[in-house]
Amino acid sequence: MMLETNRQLFTRCVAQTSYKPLMEEIVKAEGIYMYRPDGKKIIDTVSGVSVSNVGHCHPNVVKAIKEQCESYMHLMVYGEMIQAPQVQLAKRLTDILPQNLNNVFFVNSGSEATDGALKLAKHYTGRKEIISFKNAYHGSTIGAMSLWGSDFYNKAYKPLLPGVKRLNFNKMSDLEKITEKTACVITEVIQSEGGLNIPDYEWVKALRKRCSETGALLIFDEVQMGFGRTGKMFGFENFDVTPDIVTFAKGLGGGMPIGAFVSDQKIMQSFCNPPLGHITTFGGHPVCAAAALASLNTIIDEKLAEQATEKGKFFEEHIKNHPKVIKTWGIGLFIGIEVDHKINMMDLLHKFLENGILADLFIFKDHCFRFAPPLIINKDEILEAISLITKTLDEA
Repeated sequence: MMLETNRQLFTRCVAQTSYKPLMEEIVKAEGIYMYRPDGKKIIDTVSGVSVSNVGHCHPNVVKAIKEQCESYMHLMVYGEMIQAPQVQLAKRLTDILPQNLNNVFFVNSGSEATDGALKLAKHYTGRKEIISFKNAYHGSTIGAMSLWGSDFYNKAYKPLLPGVKRLNFNKMSDLEKITEKTACVITEVIQSEGGLNIPDYEWVKALRKRCSETGALLIFDEVQMGFGRTGKMFGFENFDVTPDIVTFAKGLGGGMPIGAFVSDQKIMQSFCNPPLGHITTFGGHPVCAAAALASLNTIIDEKLAEQATEKGKFFEEHIKNHPKVIKTWGIGLFIGIEVDHKINMMDLLHKFLENGILADLFIFKDHCFRFAPPLIINKDEILEAISLITKTLDEA
């Protein structure tokens, strides 16, 4: 009897999310590269979708994981035992966040961070209405999917959360729809899957002002834009505005699964009345927390956020004049590229892989792909990526 290959087992045993997965087997990853079984490398230009900001298997992160595994792993459900990795990570995070964001609830993912933030806002305000925006993406749990900015993806799962109102992103007049009935307004400061939509500075300031006037809590989703991606440690720092609650995941963990939502302690204590207002078994897992602390320290110590803008502009300057590129736009080391609309985008992704580069599309913006590689990428590696992107576009 012949043993099945990993490829065969993947299609038979692993649940799929599309009828045409990329189907690339990886045996090793390091820095900006992933390696096939035959040793050929693939440049990762999406960072595992904004996860691997310090690159794959950064030695600082690997060292922290190994050391923590030798001490202890899971002990007890979240919030019961004092665990040094959780405590130290929470302190490091709150030290670099605005003063009102001083209390951290650790979870396992961005979707869970969204759900926790929504629960917290409803409990604290005693209100029911939630406001999100068109072309928003906040995760895939039922709660998070209720906020999606498109009915195409969530219609199969209705009814979703009641009381959700969807406004137009970056439209000043829509802010009047935020009222004293609104528990919270949740938004990505810069929309990711919406197509890297960067709002006007004045709109973000007006959003903060309207929430303060009505008593609605302002939640910023920093899951994709946090931890250096935009040229600042946090995306909201580009707009000089502070939320009441902020959510994290992806780039927080340095490659390990961890999420968090952060608020003021007086707001977070809502979960204590009644007790167990929000609980999780594996949230803030000590190994993940140790990895996250090492990753965060690496971003700070190596000044990766400060370098992101220059690296992003370098890439944009070298790709924007390709004949099949319609336009480029971006912030920090997150660049959107719109290409000739005659190109089949799924075919393009597969062609990129054949040529040794991993790219990704946007959920809500057609004929575009992103360039969001690990923040550790250097200019020589950017030029290497550009040569493969150019080659693939030439062949498209």
